[in-house]
Amino acid sequence: MKLSFHGADRGVTGSCHLLECAGRRILIDCGMFQGDRELEEDNAGSFGFEPAGIDMVLLTHAHLDHCGRLPLLDRRGFRGEVIATAATFELARLVLLDSAHLQEEEARRRARHVRREPLETAAPPLYGMLDALNTFQRFGRSAAYGQPIQLAPGIRATFCEAGHILGSASILVEAEESGLCRSILFSGDLGDAGHPLLRPSAPPPRADLVVMESTYGDREHRSFVDSVEELLAAVTGTFARGGNVVVPTFALERTQELLYVLREGVETGRLPRSTQVYLDSPMAISATEIFRHHPECFEPGIAERFGGDRDPLRLPGLHLTRETTESAAINRIAGGAIVMAGAGMCTGGRIRHHLRHNIWRSESAIVFVGFAAEGTLARRIIDGAKRVRLFGEEIPVRASIHTINGFSAHAGRSELLDWRRRIAGVERTYLVHGEEAALASLAAALPAGSTVRPRLHESFDPAGDRQ
Repeated sequence: MKLSFHGADRGVTGSCHLLECAGRRILIDCGMFQGDRELEEDNAGSFGFEPAGIDMVLLTHAHLDHCGRLPLLDRRGFRGEVIATAATFELARLVLLDSAHLQEEEARRRARHVRREPLETAAPPLYGMLDALNTFQRFGRSAAYGQPIQLAPGIRATFCEAGHILGSASILVEAEESGLCRSILFSGDLGDAGHPLLRPSAPPPRADLVVMESTYGDREHRSFVDSVEELLAAVTGTFARGGNVVVPTFALERTQELLYVLREGVETGRLPRSTQVYLDSPMAISATEIFRHHPECFEPGIAERFGGDRDPLRLPGLHLTRETTESAAINRIAGGAIVMAGAGMCTGGRIRHHLRHNIWRSESAIVFVGFAAEGTLARRIIDGAKRVRLFGEEIPVRASIHTINGFSAHAGRSELLDWRRRIAGVERTYLVHGEEAALASLAAALPAGSTVRPRLHESFDPAGDRQ
């Protein structure tokens, strides 16, 4: 058995881990690096392994930083099978088509710029729509939670509910070589308990080795109840000032949870029934419809409400804006609107237009409800930037900035530690998907000598020794 790490190592994006066992090469996730533009080179560079030699990909969930390089993997020679839950497959199709579209759009923008600057050259898109469509041919067996899948002779995988987003999973791989059976558990991204929509993560199974995410390994989240109170207070305070509430949000899970919270706010009288909410994201609108296809992922009390008068994702003043003309019209609203748009880290998408029209207004508010990686515009605003650059213009930051981390889809420090401590038989834990401070803090709380913090493209043998 050999384990090597090719993304989300000493960082939070680009998850990609390679397990070689019983004569098979199994990739767990194949995500995109996100953040500074310098990371574009990482996305376009070598995977650190030969794609044509990969037998299969096990996909933990459909976030771009876990599935975003699958089309590139396919284009470079991968011809194996991708295995995931049914909900992950449906969401991944949406995510990858959107990613391909944005990359083609960015490539066209660069080509126009090059025509004005003849000494520059235009980089091609990382992949295009055709690449994404070709990738879907690799989508194979759907995994059901708790039901082992035979991957090859002597190798099986079990997908366990992770509670992170719709369809998300931790994956246990058990392999037998030379009469010895070894097990390795990949956490994927673990969810934060206490949220109203999705079921929480399942109790983890026994494992010899654990590859574990560490996103919030150095801090706790505010409680969900307190976070709802903070959000509603931000909304009512902003409306009283005559401004708009702009929420950079991720299309998967976060958007749907916010819709649920805002609906409950209207139903309980905390917000007026006239509250106008603009979901300005074609991808988030489609993702919300996909949520309705998978009642198996929800708490029973929530699942039975879909499609009825008490649908948890519908509210009286909700506007779904798919067209760009509809999106542009939102920016003519002076106050009283809640605008939800992506990208959640403000690295692109329609949110940048809404920031441009609101971030300079002291009566408006920008509300962040998710993780912002280093180098992103969202992180710069959260860290207190006085001015930001949008569409070639330096714009002062005068709006109220709120960071409400209780909506995070990631487990906080204590939940991560509790999940890890419930796993029996662990010889070694590999900490990934975290920034340096989070990795160090989590490692310090686990038994001395039992943790490893891999670097990009590092490999380890079964004893945990670097190769």
